[in-house]
Amino acid sequence: MANILIIEDDTDINNMMAEALKKSGYGCIQAFSGTEGLLYAQKHPLDLVILDLMLPGMDGETLLPQIKAVQNIPIIVLSAKDSLDSKVGLLTAGAEDYMTKPFEIQELLARIAVQIRRFSHTPDNKKTVLTYKDLQLDLEAFTASIQGHLLELTRQEFKILELLLSHPDRVYSKQDIYDYAWDDFYMGEDKTIHVHISNIRKKLRGARSALFLSKPDHPQRPSRNRFRYQPLYAGRKY
Repeated sequence: MANILIIEDDTDINNMMAEALKKSGYGCIQAFSGTEGLLYAQKHPLDLVILDLMLPGMDGETLLPQIKAVQNIPIIVLSAKDSLDSKVGLLTAGAEDYMTKPFEIQELLARIAVQIRRFSHTPDNKKTVLTYKDLQLDLEAFTASIQGHLLELTRQEFKILELLLSHPDRVYSKQDIYDYAWDDFYMGEDKTIHVHISNIRKKLRGARSALFLSKPDHPQRPSRNRFRYQPLYAGRKY
């Protein structure tokens, strides 16, 4: 069960969110000031924080980086401020999502589910390089290579491989892939996922073929049957 911390000084809004979260199966901790919220974040393992900006004791903008320093968890900001500068500033400061008051509770629950799924699939932060067989991803340099041969990948293609290589033996659903690679709600976009998976396969096949042909002693051109792949969603063959 995911544990969520609500930091909101308005009692009615705080209680409304807490009730909805509990009905959805989440564990819930309620804080009504910035200082109280920081104290709970320091003492309790959390999966997500819902953070209001206008708080007594310590405002949300000051509190956000302090929570991030304590736990690497997603933070959804709630605010009456709807200016673009305000949203950009908070997202740049580390917030994963931003909702303007008033908001629909069902939309909030959907955004919470997306963020928790995304973070549950995030690779170990200590790892900067992911490797599976001859495929290597450098997360800091944002590069992918096969035996030193660099692959030209789009952002979504790189994110898909990052997800699959983070747990090679795990089977991922289309929703898992879409949520992680596109940072958006999955609306049954099967064609989009299929196209990107197909492009990844072509690029991997092309790189391996080029490496094979570059060897001076290769016996013959590789046949089309030489390269075989299991469904990429399973994260087993590349």
